[in-house]
Amino acid sequence: MAFLQPDRYFARVTRISPAEDLVGCGFEFMLLDMDNTILSRASHDIPLDVKTWLRQVREAGVGICLLSNNWHSTPYEWAAELDLPVVAKACKPLPHGYIAARAKLGAKSANTVVVGDQLSTDVVGAHLLGMKAYLVCPLVEQDLRHTVVLRNFERALLGARTPEGAQACTGDTPTR
Repeated sequence: MAFLQPDRYFARVTRISPAEDLVGCGFEFMLLDMDNTILSRASHDIPLDVKTWLRQVREAGVGICLLSNNWHSTPYEWAAELDLPVVAKACKPLPHGYIAARAKLGAKSANTVVVGDQLSTDVVGAHLLGMKAYLVCPLVEQDLRHTVVLRNFERALLGARTPEGAQACTGDTPTR
């Protein structure tokens, strides 16, 4: 069951401290999910606090590659705007997307953390390749139909586990 459990669980991506939770834990690289992790499904935008956090992560020296299952142009558009490498159409949790994202960064499993909002894709995929996984609460409750079904299963697996920084677990924040 540990395979399905995140190594850490945060209320929001911005609750992950670049200094303490990334660099301080030996992570030089991060593979970062997009939809409902940094990109709100409600507004289709990246909240301002998340953009600030991304800048802080980069300033801390952590390399970031966006990793998305999205098959539309959205990941490429946001990657260009954020000036980040991206692997879209990743088919998470299958390994090939993670391997391609690591290769773009020159990263290894030992110095890379995967950050995302789903156990069934982000956490499982990370663990398949021996990487650590940080789970975050989704930015908003709005989701794709199949994801809503998976979230019910994920809630059961997480049980009473409380995310770090839980007071920030609900609601959307202002964008741009």
